[in-house]
Amino acid sequence: MRATTIHAPRDIRFTEVPDPTIEKPTDAIVRVVAGCICGSDLWPYRGENAITPGSTIGHEAVGVVEETGSDVSGFAPGDFVIIPFCHSDNTCPHCRAGFTSVCTNQGWTESGQAELVRVTQADGSLVKTDGMPDSSLIPSLLTLSDVMATGWHAAVASRVRPGGTAVVIGDGAVGLCGVIAAKELGAERVVAMSRHEPRQRLATEFGATDVVAERDDAGVEAVMELTGGIGADAVLECVGTDQSMKTAFRVARPGATVGFVGAPHGVELPVRQMFVRNVGLAGGMAPVRAYLPDLLERVLDGRIDPGKVFDLTLPLDQVAEGYRAMDERRAIKVLLQP
Repeated sequence: MRATTIHAPRDIRFTEVPDPTIEKPTDAIVRVVAGCICGSDLWPYRGENAITPGSTIGHEAVGVVEETGSDVSGFAPGDFVIIPFCHSDNTCPHCRAGFTSVCTNQGWTESGQAELVRVTQADGSLVKTDGMPDSSLIPSLLTLSDVMATGWHAAVASRVRPGGTAVVIGDGAVGLCGVIAAKELGAERVVAMSRHEPRQRLATEFGATDVVAERDDAGVEAVMELTGGIGADAVLECVGTDQSMKTAFRVARPGATVGFVGAPHGVELPVRQMFVRNVGLAGGMAPVRAYLPDLLERVLDGRIDPGKVFDLTLPLDQVAEGYRAMDERRAIKVLLQP
């Protein structure tokens, strides 16, 4: 098959690699209908994460089942499916507790920017639609493989409550989906911290009531002014840097919780500040499969349209340009079509 591979920082190629095969009876092979580039893919692209030269990259995809292992009973060739980026059996103790992202039989989507994907634990991981969905729904369904569920996890972990104030730090696709989540969970005021006009407009369309363009001290002051000096009831940290985490704790009111879903890089927690102000931290890798049924229903009902985070669509063989566009912030999120 043809797949996206990474060879060194900023060296993305579209190359021929071996087709994935059924390795275990719980596996399935899915032909990708749409994949995309995630903000977390930019960490290895920029040289911030270790790279195995020639390895495939990409973990978000939807597609049609081509083949299933002998133990797979819930899916058959021809089914259109959403693939959570982290695979799970959905039966282990951690899965039953709602944390499918730490399944004892965990697997990963390793070739989401490719023509084919191997899914481990297919019965527990995949979620199918009723027939082939309309093409207009594909972008939103694709967000359910990661970013919409991740933004939702930030809102849930931060304990967004009806009538409360939520601050969303980060204006990438996850942060923008966090705005949707905060609004859906009933926040009366949703403050989006964003410095980029196109992202500010989309945040407002998704339900943000206020936008703060400032950063660091000025950004904190702006949030405190908006909240009458109280701070936010819930803070969604959707970046993963030390600067964004420190801002999150500074804008949280006493007793609030910071929900963090940005993959942490160089973060040092202000534990003393957390202790003195009774501000908690929760979150981590999103248990996508646990949220999928609810989020799928919201997409199909038209209550949410997270597919709007895709502002650039490219053929898969132009994936390198997609990485450049996101790295240079010319695009929020890039959808790739084989």
